[in-house]
Formats: sequence, C-alpha cells, structure tokens
Amino acid sequence: MMNRSQQVPGSPVAGAQVVGRVAEVLRVVSQSMPEGCSTSQVAERTEIARTTVHRLLTSLTHEGFIDRDQQTGRWFLGPEIYLMGNVAAERYDVSDIARHHLTALSEATGESAFLSMRRGNETVCMLRSDGSFPIRSFVLFEGKRFPLGVASAGLAILSFMPEETVDRYLATTDLAGQYGPEHSQAAIRDRIAETRLNGYAVNPALIVEGSWGMGAAVFGPSGQPSWALSLTGIESRFSQDRRPELGNLLLEHAHRLSQHFSERHLANR
Repeated sequence: MMNRSQQVPGSPVAGAQVVGRVAEVLRVVSQSMPEGCSTSQVAERTEIARTTVHRLLTSLTHEGFIDRDQQTGRWFLGPEIYLMGNVAAERYDVSDIARHHLTALSEATGESAFLSMRRGNETVCMLRSDGSFPIRSFVLFEGKRFPLGVASAGLAILSFMPEETVDRYLATTDLAGQYGPEHSQAAIRDRIAETRLNGYAVNPALIVEGSWGMGAAVFGPSGQPSWALSLTGIESRFSQDRRPELGNLLLEHAHRLSQHFSERHLANR
C-alpha cells in the first residue's frame, strides 16, 4: 500500500493535500492582517516546511491571491481575494442585517458587541460595535478566530449543535492543550449544559484574565447555529446580578436576527 510520502504527484489525494495547504496558508495570512506576516511565521503556524510555504506564497502571489511588501518581505492578502470577496458577499454577507442589532446591544449595555460566524470548527469575528463604557476588552476583533467551545460565541454555537456532532468534535479536539485545563472536555461539557439551561453562554475570563464575555447563538434557515452575537467587557461589568439582563438582551436580538435570516431565505427561494 502506498503511504502519504509515496503518493504520486498529480493524483487526487496529492492534489487535495495541496489544496488543503493552500487553504491553511491563506487563513494564516488573513489572520495576520493588517500587519502581514513573514514566511517563517506562516510555516510555524501551519506546521508546513518553510521551503514549501515560500513556494506556495510565491505561486499565490503570481495569481493575485497574495501580495508581498518588497521592503519588509511580509505577505498580505492580494487583490484577487478582494474581488472574490465582493462577489461572495452577495450570498454570505450579513453585515447590513446584523449591524443594527450590534449597535442596539452596544448602546443598551455600554459594552462591545460582536457578530461571529461559524466556519467549520471555528468561529470568525465578522463585526464589532463598541459601547460607551470607556474600558474595553480587545480579546475579540474582526477576523479573530477561535475554535468552537472557546470564547462565548463558540460555546454558544457548539452548545446547540446536534449531540453526535458535539461528541465527535470534543473527542477529536484537544482544546485543553492550547487553552488550559479550563477547556478540558469535562469542563466544556459542564459549560454546554449551563448554556443550554440559560440559553446563553458565559466566558468567565477563561482566555484573558479579567475579560468576560457572553454569547447567544443565531440560527440559520436550516435550524443549525451558524452565527453568534456576543458581548465582552471587564469582569465588574458582568456581575451575577447583571448577567441575566445581558443574557436576555442577547437572546432577544439573536432570536430576531434568526427570524430575519429565515425570512430572507424564504423570500429568495
């Protein structure tokens, strides 16, 4: 039997491997915006050999998907990504619909409000609206990715996914290794149970000390949690007495946003 190192170049498996590597490289570069990143940084984060990473980045540059600063040598997303993004926005962009809810949440609470989108086993922050309270948490920002189950948005989404999907994900994902023992499988299952009971998720400063977050899942037309609304701020702003008020606000806007997505889907059929 041929192992991975013996795969014939150009075979379907080898081709799929190249596509996977290109996708990893593009994700790392996108996460480094707007500062960009070096070849070594991309190699380290993707765990792909530096020579291979450089070859992929150079090829992507020739196609316009990546751009390189000739003075610093750092890599950035290229103009072709921008053009494709504009086209894809017609199908996937929810900014206009969601921005109203984020503004309402930030104005009502004084905290920073966010919309995150599920992408595979991650959440990606799409939008941010800052409230009036002068001290803010910068754990979450546009483009920031977290694995499902990490941060309040990812916990809210994971909690309302099908049980067998949750079991499979937790069995094959080592969140504790990256985020500490508070993200062990048992600890996450406890927080999932609490989230299902309350309807909203709470992140009690598990990522950055003193920075709290709360999130509520937003459901797509299929009934699956596809997005999440969340609030972040300092610990004193998320007291036990205030959390139910914040949670109810999140649930109200998440429900209204879910309804809007479903109605838009029906209108476009």
